[in-house]
Amino acid sequence: MSEYLLDILPLAAKGYCCSQMLGILALEAQGAENPGLVRALGGLCHGMGQCGRTCGVLTGGACVLSLYLGKGADAESPSDKADLAVSEFVDWFTERTAQYGGTACADILGECFEARPDMSRCAELISEAWGRILTILTGLGCDPSEPKE
Repeated sequence: MSEYLLDILPLAAKGYCCSQMLGILALEAQGAENPGLVRALGGLCHGMGQCGRTCGVLTGGACVLSLYLGKGADAESPSDKADLAVSEFVDWFTERTAQYGGTACADILGECFEARPDMSRCAELISEAWGRILTILTGLGCDPSEPKE
């Protein structure tokens, strides 16, 4: 069982999708709430609008990394490591999902795609992705408990 699975399963039971779960984990790590961000991440659910395209774990993970490293206000600049961090995550995810034939929800879920996401497969992937995001951030000297100021 993955290290963060016990954090993910209650979120799944509450009806959040993969991209939203990653966003909630990041917000919880920061001691913050942002329902607007969680709602926005819902657009990435189940392959962007339930269409089976690029998995929300991948797109949601990229959004979470940008939450910590990206530009969010006129006076802000993105971290010079932001693109590298997202690229590292994409490479990891692509390698991790190669066994399914691609990074799309339809690839990962196969015949189960038309139903709801298969949490026996998706929860493990979300948990591993959260662990990878934390590794990337800490490797860059970023404390996941601290929001970008």
